[in-house]
Amino acid sequence: MKILLILLGIMTLSGCSMRDIATMDEPTVQVNDLSDIDHDGVIVARERCTDTALGATIDNYGCGKIKPINERQELKVLFANDSFYIAPEYYPQVEVIATFMREFPNTQAVIEGHCSKTGSHEHNQKLSQNRANAVSALLTERFGIESNRLSAVGYSFDRPIDPTHTAAAHKVNRRVIAELTGDDTTADMKWHIYTVDEEVN
Repeated sequence: MKILLILLGIMTLSGCSMRDIATMDEPTVQVNDLSDIDHDGVIVARERCTDTALGATIDNYGCGKIKPINERQELKVLFANDSFYIAPEYYPQVEVIATFMREFPNTQAVIEGHCSKTGSHEHNQKLSQNRANAVSALLTERFGIESNRLSAVGYSFDRPIDPTHTAAAHKVNRRVIAELTGDDTTADMKWHIYTVDEEVN
């Protein structure tokens, strides 16, 4: 029995020694493309959507997720006390809203006017409405946004950012906000390694 086992062992070892040995003399061929051409973190071998917006939330196949448009943007427009005049230096702030509305043509905007708590509620109601109207008019007359896509509403001093009665509080409470809604959709953005210092909504 021992002899039989020894013979079987010798035959097994001799068989192993006769096997071919694979060498790596030739360069290997990469079967799948492992590059990431649109920088979304998904390799080309799995990619189904090659034009994903940079920074968009994606699924396992590199396709961006979308969300309905429903956001509020404060316009950095500062009004003088008891005034609804928009100085030209603030036109770029209004143009941001116009650019957004041109990019998404099915959006609507509600322009909200707000005042500081100085004077009567009735007076500030009229003033806040005039501020909202001024922004709406600028969007239409200077930036070409259709008036039927815009509405304006004044809130007097009913919705302050800072409820105190300091000069600084009065300054920040005199403001205009654009609320944008619509049937359009936009990419659901997230922070990514290419963001650097860009702001992501």
